[in-house]
Amino acid sequence: MKSKSFDGQVVSWIRLYVLAGLLLAVAAVGLRAADYPAAEAGDFTIRDFHFQTGEVLPELRIHYRTLGTARRNAQGVVTNAVIILHGTTGNGSNFLRPEFAGELFGRGQLLDATRYYLVLPDGIGHGQSSKPSDGLRARFPHYGYRDMVEAQFRLLTEGLKVDHLRLVMGTSMGGMHSWLWAETHPEFMDAVMPLASVPAQISGRNRVWRRMIIDAIRTDPGWMNGDYTNQPHGLRIAAEILYFMGSNPRQRYKQSPTLAEADKNLDNDVNKSLANLDANDVLYALESSRDYDPGPGLEKIQAPLLAVNSADDLINPPELGILEREIKRVKLGQAVMIPLSEQTRGHGTHTLAAIWKKHLAKLLKRSRRPGISASQ
Repeated sequence: MKSKSFDGQVVSWIRLYVLAGLLLAVAAVGLRAADYPAAEAGDFTIRDFHFQTGEVLPELRIHYRTLGTARRNAQGVVTNAVIILHGTTGNGSNFLRPEFAGELFGRGQLLDATRYYLVLPDGIGHGQSSKPSDGLRARFPHYGYRDMVEAQFRLLTEGLKVDHLRLVMGTSMGGMHSWLWAETHPEFMDAVMPLASVPAQISGRNRVWRRMIIDAIRTDPGWMNGDYTNQPHGLRIAAEILYFMGSNPRQRYKQSPTLAEADKNLDNDVNKSLANLDANDVLYALESSRDYDPGPGLEKIQAPLLAVNSADDLINPPELGILEREIKRVKLGQAVMIPLSEQTRGHGTHTLAAIWKKHLAKLLKRSRRPGISASQ
C-alpha cells in the first residue's frame, strides 16, 4: 500500500505540471500577441505653428510612436513608411492592440513591422500632443482637420525625415484625414485606405450628434467658458453619445438584453471613458471637423485609394449612398461596404483588422510601384 505522503506528493506534482502547462500556454499567447517590435515614442515640436484661423502657437508638440526602421531606395527616397491615423478623442496607441496590431504588425503579416516603418501620431488636441487641457484651456487655438494633417506632414518630413509614404491609412477621424492627405499631397503616397468615413462635409445626423456633444459641454453652467475646476456634467453626456454611436443595435442588444444590463454596461463604459477625458479636449475635438470637406478636391487624388465602410455604421450609414457616389470621382478609387454580421461592430468595425485586412492586401498589391519589393 502506498503511503498518504506519497499520494500527496503525486497530487502536488500533478498540480505543478498543470500549472506549468498553463503558464507556458499563457506565455505563448502573449508572444503571439506581441509578435512585432516594441513601439518607440517621441515628440516633435513645431515652432510658431500657424493655424488656418490665423492663431499661432509658439510651440506645437506632436507626440508619436514608431515601429520598425525606415528604408530608402537608391535615390534616397523612403519606400516603406506607413502612417496610421486615429479617431476622435483617440490616440496612436489605440492601434497597439491585438485586434489591430496583432492582425497586421506581426512577422509575415501585411504591415510586418520588421519590414515597414510604421508611424502612429497623436493628432493635435489628442493623446500626448498639445491640447487644451495642457493649460491654455479654451484659449488654445481652434484647430481643424487641415491643421491636423499639416502637423502630421511636418512631423514626417521635418521630424522623421520621411519624404514618401507607402500607405496612408486611418480610422474614423483618421479616415477623414486620409482623404485630405490624398488630395493635399497627391504624390506623397503610393496608396490610401480610409476606414469608416465618407468624402463629404459633416452634415445630417453626423453633424447632429456632434452638435449634441458640443452643446452639452458649452451650455453646461459648470463649463465656465473652459475654466472649470471640476469636469462639467456635460462631459458625461458626451461620453454617453460616443458610446451610443460606436456600435450597432444587434451587438448592443446581445450585450444588454435586459434593462438592468443595459444600464450597467452603459455606466461601466462611460465611467471608464470619463477617467481619460477632458471637457475642453472633447469639445475641441468635435468642433475640429468643421473644416472637413474633401469633396471639391477628389479629382486631385492620384494614388490608388480603397475606402472601407461597414453597413452597420450609424455615423456613415450606407443608405445615404455618399461613398458610392463620390468614389467615382477618384481616378483610382474603389469602395468596399462590409455587410452586417456577428463579427461587425458598427462604426467600431474599423479597428477589427481581421474583418477587412484582405482588402488591405489587395490594395497593397495593386499599388506596388517599380523598385518596391513584392513583400511591400
